[in-house]
Amino acid sequence: MPDIRVHDGSAFEAYADVVIVGAGAGGLIAALRAKAAGAGVLVLERDAVPRGSTALSAGLIPAAGTRFQKAANILDSEEIFVGDILRKAHGEPEAARVAIPVRAVAPAIEWLAERYDLPFSVIENFTYPGHSAYRMHGLPSRSGLELMDRLRAAAERADIDIITEAQVTTLLTGEGGRIAGVELARPDGTRDSIGCKALILACNGYGGNKALVAQHIPELATALYFGHPGNQGEAILWGQALGAQTADLSGHQGHGSVAEPHGILITWASMVEGGFQVNRQGKRFSDESHGYSEHAATVLKQEGGIAWSIFDARIAEIARQFEDFRNAEAQGAVLTAQTPEALALRISVPADALAATFEAVEAAKASGVTDSFGRKWAGIKPLEAPYCAVKVTGALFHTQGGLAVNAEARVLRPDGTALPNLFAVGGAAHGVSGSQASGYLSGNGLLTAFAYGYLAGEAAAKL
Repeated sequence: MPDIRVHDGSAFEAYADVVIVGAGAGGLIAALRAKAAGAGVLVLERDAVPRGSTALSAGLIPAAGTRFQKAANILDSEEIFVGDILRKAHGEPEAARVAIPVRAVAPAIEWLAERYDLPFSVIENFTYPGHSAYRMHGLPSRSGLELMDRLRAAAERADIDIITEAQVTTLLTGEGGRIAGVELARPDGTRDSIGCKALILACNGYGGNKALVAQHIPELATALYFGHPGNQGEAILWGQALGAQTADLSGHQGHGSVAEPHGILITWASMVEGGFQVNRQGKRFSDESHGYSEHAATVLKQEGGIAWSIFDARIAEIARQFEDFRNAEAQGAVLTAQTPEALALRISVPADALAATFEAVEAAKASGVTDSFGRKWAGIKPLEAPYCAVKVTGALFHTQGGLAVNAEARVLRPDGTALPNLFAVGGAAHGVSGSQASGYLSGNGLLTAFAYGYLAGEAAAKL
């Protein structure tokens, strides 16, 4: 369990101006920003190789008003982006709080591109649910693994020290609740203490802690967890012990399209571009366009907790820009057939039911109606042979609630005052999705990792 102790005044084995717990996207961006601002930085990572949940994602960051959008003649603004987040989150978050990461994320992306040569570009061939503009920025492979590799390479070029296989177990406090340093444990059982002037918690949320998931997200207590197992909620537990405010701890991102049993994320473009899902009876069971996060629990309610995602070769070509989808194809997760009946045979669902589902979907597209599930089919292209199917399940990706932070990513007490020198970024910080899975807008996780990492690094350096 995470621990907090009063520092006894003994000498530290090492010292850094800014210590960062966690070398995911948020931690590495904070490290790069703090280093650029002149601070001495040390990053502590529990794993042998820094990757975290970022490496398991598609590595896409939403941002408005970037030079990449302007180069592609995409009209967007911070105000539009804030509005999209608020609509998806049912108006739960305060607009002023949502505006903080929205304002910071575009400068963060452009700074990383200009200073560290990260080749971002905007996805322009489909729009994620809830976004009213093309604003998802990613690297060439559209993979979180590439994003992590490039951020780590940038940190190495910047001479940032990253100590791996170093699990922070204890925060050491000084006068007035100030963080004096941390204590870490190594695999061989040795322990070290490191002093600091500022501490940034970048160790994500609590998705890997089954007890906390059962407490805050009971509907996904037994779901597949598709995040990093090291996300045990230390930041939240430390913050609570220090008297910090937490908020929206039930908020989370799920996903209703993880290939089973391959454990590979299948992009939601397979749905929004005209695909649909069926259960073991070959029947649809929901509006697939409403958002992949809330769809996780819907899929898990089906027999066996599985569904089949149905789409066609045109949609597969769009999905193929993602490395995950290419991997799914390589592993045989994507099955194909020339007719609905033949596809039904391949996925072991009743042929007459699947054929009837196909017929109903295509009829809805042709007439442009809104179906009984509430899905709007107007303007959606018909599916054409060959048809594709992937067996999928619902999963928990990461939590969205966390420690309340201000515009510098400093951790706040319930009265609104900031703790002296403690910061939180990414999944450790209170997100912008509200308290429900349906409040998650695509990219909200990396939005707060990039934006708060950028803000925290600069602010911590000033301390």
